[in-house]
Amino acid sequence: MPELPEVETTRRGLEPLIVGRKIVATKIHQKQLRWEIPSHLPKTINGHKINSITRRAKYLLVNLSNGSVVMHLGMSGSISVVPSGAKLKKHQHLEIELDNNTTMRLHDPRRFGAALWQKQNETLNLLKNLGPEPLNDEFSGDILYKFSRGKKQNIKTFIMDNANVVGVGNIYASESLFVAGISPKRASGNVSKKRYQKLTRSIIDVLTRAIEKGGTTINDFKTVDGQPGYFSQSLSVYNRKDMPCKRCDGTIKKIIQNQRASYYCPKCQR
Repeated sequence: MPELPEVETTRRGLEPLIVGRKIVATKIHQKQLRWEIPSHLPKTINGHKINSITRRAKYLLVNLSNGSVVMHLGMSGSISVVPSGAKLKKHQHLEIELDNNTTMRLHDPRRFGAALWQKQNETLNLLKNLGPEPLNDEFSGDILYKFSRGKKQNIKTFIMDNANVVGVGNIYASESLFVAGISPKRASGNVSKKRYQKLTRSIIDVLTRAIEKGGTTINDFKTVDGQPGYFSQSLSVYNRKDMPCKRCDGTIKKIIQNQRASYYCPKCQR
């Protein structure tokens, strides 16, 4: 599932290709994704210039003068920019044609993604009540420590909760806890402020390195130019069950937490 680094990689890849371009046509080939693509979308966005593309959590916002197209990659989605008139491929559900004879296409085989409309000066409900962005100055160990007081849930589930910090999905939660030396089984309310400060630095470090590598491709994620994400080659614990720990002489273990796989070294993560 595309997580923050994959979404940010997509944003950075799209930015030079679509910003400043005018939308000349919009075609909805499959409206039923996670939420139905609004039928008014072509009429609403055609003729408008793309002013910027930003990211909030795992959502991409294609910003126009009258609002934003809010896109989500779901479980297996990707976005590409191809020449106008290129053959439509299977599972390409939405295309937005631009004024330079290119078209932006949303590809989503499992249809858990989204393409919604957000009016100017309004915020969709799914974007409300989100926690701090991990790569912004608002994110800190003090914030996580404050949010965690009295919580009994395990620390991995805690940092994957978008109300506490956005965008730390399953892969990067396991990796960040490894770097910080914290067991995913530890109760979030029992982690000290000092260790939260270390965890915060670890989250920032892991996400930053993942973005630099173009994200992580485990199954089918592809960047805008069709390349896989290469951070998968740098993973320390994720998907490494029964393999030797890269930091000590321990062995990586796999457990299931909240129906998600967690990987960790029981010897150096306490």
